[in-house]
Amino acid sequence: MEENVCKEEAYRPLFYQLMDGLRNYLFFHCRDAGLAEDLAQEAFIRLWEHCKKVAPAKAKAFLYRVGYNLFLDQMKHRKVVQHFQSRQQARHEQENPEFAYLGKEFEARIWAAIDSMPEKSREVFLMNRIDGLPYREIAERLDIGLKAVEKRMSIALDVMRKAVKG
Repeated sequence: MEENVCKEEAYRPLFYQLMDGLRNYLFFHCRDAGLAEDLAQEAFIRLWEHCKKVAPAKAKAFLYRVGYNLFLDQMKHRKVVQHFQSRQQARHEQENPEFAYLGKEFEARIWAAIDSMPEKSREVFLMNRIDGLPYREIAERLDIGLKAVEKRMSIALDVMRKAVKG
């Protein structure tokens, strides 16, 4: 039987051995200690989630690759958010006060709807609509089937339709 990191006695030493180096590696890229810590922890969570597929000898490469990909995803997300905010600001400068109020009210309903979505549906919705990822890539990243992504998105869109009507 092939070795993996699913047992605590294999996982724990990897965590203690690799956490500081991974966090420093991620800090080098993002220059934000808090974000580096979060990304490193998320990488270890992903290692645990995929423990049956990762041999202890490959754990370091897995963690660094996952950590770097999480960093890239974070940067893409920030870029999308900044773009959205700059567009919103430009729009607000050209609006009349009543339209601005209605826009803020509508935006609040949208975010409330997103917050009310089941967690898995919200995750798929944000990955698709905010990060711009296609369903196939979402399925790969979440290690689920394409039909599961479609079902989760369907649930998310139902929540959004109800929020827009309401």
